[in-house]
Amino acid sequence: MAFIEYRPRHDAKENIKMIVSLSKSSIVLNRVAREKLQTPEFVSLAYDPEESVIKIAPSTKEEGTMLNKTKVFAKGFYNFFGITINGKFKATHNEEENALYINISPENKELR
Repeated sequence: MAFIEYRPRHDAKENIKMIVSLSKSSIVLNRVAREKLQTPEFVSLAYDPEESVIKIAPSTKEEGTMLNKTKVFAKGFYNFFGITINGKFKATHNEEENALYINISPENKELR
């Protein structure tokens, strides 16, 4: 008989995506996204309106917004740029800048 060992954690970790959720007033990072940023205390938020891309990068207390465990309160950021879309979006990590990029155009919305 040939046995194949079952390893649930090993396979699951490889398939977890970086997901960023946008709600009415906040941005929520999943565990994988936070770990890619090395779980900073403060982050900077930037937006490219031509490409509909949000950039999240670690920052300092003086220049950034506080990251409360998984959540960034972003109502002012949304209002400033006129961002009204909600939902879950895949994020990509740029290792050189240590930043997450989230394309928030409607066709990139994560379907569950």
